[in-house]
Amino acid sequence: IDGPRIRNEVEFLASRLEVLRQKRQISNEAYLDAGAIQGAFDMIGNLVEMGVPQHEIFSQIKQQLNRACNLELKHPGLNQAIETGRVA
Repeated sequence: IDGPRIRNEVEFLASRLEVLRQKRQISNEAYLDAGAIQGAFDMIGNLVEMGVPQHEIFSQIKQQLNRACNLELKHPGLNQAIETGRVA
């Protein structure tokens, strides 16, 4: 995992969440909840750039993926709404 890849994902999430919120395709609560995960990935990008060992990075990523799964249960369809904005 490298810093630029994580930064690109953070930028994608930020812009996609903003678009979804503005179009009222997600609730403000979903926007804020997903924004917390986005912020955590931003922090993970900082850890990568600081040279933190990869096993610690993967541990942090795993925690955020678990949070994302729980978020999907709380806000069904959020993941699909985000991913439909991804360019293939």
